[in-house]
Amino acid sequence: RKNTKRVPSFRKLLRTSQIKLDNKLKNKQYKQKSAAKKYRKEQKKLREAVRDAISRKPFPLEECKKKQVAKKWEEKEEEDALPLDMMDEDDLKLMEDLAQKASFLTRDLSSNEPVHIKKRKHESVIEKYEKVPRRLQTEPEKELIHLLPIKDKSGIIPQAVEKPVLNVADDEEEDTEDMEEAEDFNEEPLPVLTPEEMAAQRRQTLQERKLHIAALASAILSEPDSNIKKLKELRAMLMEQDPNVAVIVRKLVMVSLMEIFKDIAPSYKIRPLTEAEKATKVKKETQKLREFEEGLVSQYKFYLENLEQTIKDWKQRKLKKSNVISLKAYKGLAEVAVKCLCELLVALPHFNFHNNIIVLIVPLMNDPSKMISELCVEAVKKLFKQDKLGYASLGVVKVISGLVRSRNYDVRPEVLKVFLHLRIKEVELQKDSEDIAPKKKFMTYKEKRKNLSRMQRKWKKAEEKLERELLEAEASESKEKKLKLHTETLNIVFVTYFRILKKAQKSPLLPAVLEGLAKFAHLINVEFFDDLLIVLHSLIASGDLSYRESLHCILSAFHILSGQGDVLNIDPMKFYTHLYKTLFSLHAGGTNEDIGIVLQCLDVMFAKRRKQVSQQRALAFLKRLSILALHVLPNSSVGILATNRVFMQTFPRMDLLLDNESQGSGIYLPELDEPEHCNAQNTALWELHLLQRHYHPTVQKFASHLLAGAPTEGSGALPLDLSQR
Repeated sequence: RKNTKRVPSFRKLLRTSQIKLDNKLKNKQYKQKSAAKKYRKEQKKLREAVRDAISRKPFPLEECKKKQVAKKWEEKEEEDALPLDMMDEDDLKLMEDLAQKASFLTRDLSSNEPVHIKKRKHESVIEKYEKVPRRLQTEPEKELIHLLPIKDKSGIIPQAVEKPVLNVADDEEEDTEDMEEAEDFNEEPLPVLTPEEMAAQRRQTLQERKLHIAALASAILSEPDSNIKKLKELRAMLMEQDPNVAVIVRKLVMVSLMEIFKDIAPSYKIRPLTEAEKATKVKKETQKLREFEEGLVSQYKFYLENLEQTIKDWKQRKLKKSNVISLKAYKGLAEVAVKCLCELLVALPHFNFHNNIIVLIVPLMNDPSKMISELCVEAVKKLFKQDKLGYASLGVVKVISGLVRSRNYDVRPEVLKVFLHLRIKEVELQKDSEDIAPKKKFMTYKEKRKNLSRMQRKWKKAEEKLERELLEAEASESKEKKLKLHTETLNIVFVTYFRILKKAQKSPLLPAVLEGLAKFAHLINVEFFDDLLIVLHSLIASGDLSYRESLHCILSAFHILSGQGDVLNIDPMKFYTHLYKTLFSLHAGGTNEDIGIVLQCLDVMFAKRRKQVSQQRALAFLKRLSILALHVLPNSSVGILATNRVFMQTFPRMDLLLDNESQGSGIYLPELDEPEHCNAQNTALWELHLLQRHYHPTVQKFASHLLAGAPTEGSGALPLDLSQR
């Protein structure tokens, strides 16, 4: 039989430690002994069976049959006397002769002998026993393991060893014997330690482990190429079994391995070698580098799997069989594992298995544990901020989009808010589009031919070739590829936003969506502007939004209109009216923090669109903002008064409100929510006199400055430190 077992490669044998080889040899010898023992037992049983058969001396079969046949004939003769009497003697004799010859009726069908063979008269009992067909448990064919041949004077001698067959019964017997021995051994009482001795022993054990970790780590960092196998030894300490120090040692090993991988990982992705590359002969240095890279990738993969398993065990609240670590300690281990994954996510975005880390981290952003979710959110924000090319950002955005959809939009708002940290800006995209255009050559071929000598042309050609090689060596990403990545990323972000606007308008994610739209609205395709503005207005008109969400809606709408949307002929009067109505929702309590959003809205709605804003509208907002400044905290009051200063300097005839005399017909209607029709020109900014006596000195300065008409110079002008803010 041909041996189909695959012979291990020489490299694999090299990687195997001596202890493992010794253990393998012992196991092999033990299996061979057990197989031989089993065979001896079977032979013994067979010999005993033969011996028993001989001693019993079974009764001859023919004699027994003859007696039974004779009895039957006698009984039949007695019973059937009448029919036999009626038969002729010749007929009866003929039937008896036929019965004697009909061997096919009396023949033993199990025998292989021909019908006409004569029976031997004196057949011994043993021979009869041997002729009875039987099935013994035959010895199974031995599978051979071919070893290296031995060469001596006579020639080459092939070597082979039988593959041992395990005997389960023997193994169980020996296991029980071992267990009994172990129990006898364990019966000896262990010395009882005092708490002080136990603490001292624990400190000593911990110190030994720390020194061992430090020695391994320093050896790996000093010579990574030579000591890559020590990574395996260090990683094995993640399975520390001493219950007194297991938790601390595992945490230390996790952090140590994370720092080692950050240091020794190359600045490129290691790809697996093809069969052709493995078959080709290479230099020793190249082979050494290949082995280092192969070992590094495999150990990094196992390390990430260990971290993932630690987090899974904590999530499932599952105790291991060894029971070395308690359930409470699992949380601490999981937190350290998450920290390590976050560090690797940010530090090694170019290295292998980065997408696997993203798939692990993104769902943890939505974790019920606040600490773990914050760690993951901060890591993703850092990744977005430092990702210049866009590969890693695209991967994270894809996974977040899938997570939001799979959870049916039931995720924490922080998960979507990370989109605000993406490094995608309008200026960058415009610059990229300019760089994509083909650059004009300094000299054409004809001009070179005409103006340069043959030697100069040769030098020029060599220079151009060198420049091309330098560009390839730098591996500088083309602007076109970068633009493509950014476009794809933004498309996924907008698809996520639009899905939530369409299907989950009452979701707590809506503020994050509106905030994101406000930031990236200028990058949306112009075709979607009309539909998006209709959706935003319907959201505001529905009345289901909180004041903060409605503020984000307004901000998004004006960002759209101030970018590419200024070509659209859309009157956003309804958005001005809604902001005018919403202003009094703010006060000195919890809503004081949202003044920042209001000031952003005012900046986009008035300062950037001053040509499209009427004087009546500007006067109405100026008056209402002055009233609001009395109701909020000092920091918000300063922001509002600074905005009023911009109003007075940007729009003409704002000083009407500093005069007591009314202009035109009608009286001011402060409760009316229509800025165009509230007759704001017929009132005065009496609030500034109250703010002049405010307890906060900066508010006093601003109020006095506005009462003087917001001059840019002179005695009523603001101090330099305030005016430049």
